Amino acid sequence: MEKKKKKFLKLPRLDGGREVLKKFIKENLKYPPQALENKVEGDVIVKYKVNSQGEVFDAALVHGIGHGCDEEALRLVSLLKYEAVRNRGVRVTSNSRIKIPFRLPPKPKPAKMKIVYKPEAKKEKPTDIKKPAEKKPETYSYTIKF
Repeated sequence: MEKKKKKFLKLPRLDGGREVLKKFIKENLKYPPQALENKVEGDVIVKYKVNSQGEVFDAALVHGIGHGCDEEALRLVSLLKYEAVRNRGVRVTSNSRIKIPFRLPPKPKPAKMKIVYKPEAKKEKPTDIKKPAEKKPETYSYTIKF
């Protein structure tokens, strides 16, 4: 059995890991209206620093796509909160990068509706005389697309 080597520094990390980070981005991302109008998609990369109390500061854009997405990515990064870390009584600032994806929401699929109209046959009084076989009523079907 080999022992794991201890890391010299403890780095701040998010409670819950990557899954919580993805969920946080999904819930708090507000797609900018200008980007929606221009149908802009892409990834924004932001670098930032985290202090020993777990606060994010000095966020800067590495790669942007414009149309308000860059500002939204910086806003999201500033909302992040990391765990506070102590390294043998020394305050340490760590650097990090994050890629925030901007994808247009999917278009809703058109609803399909099927309407079938069946006319009712007229009811006649029963008579003793038998008529030749009657024709079945015609069936019409209409498809309406929205």
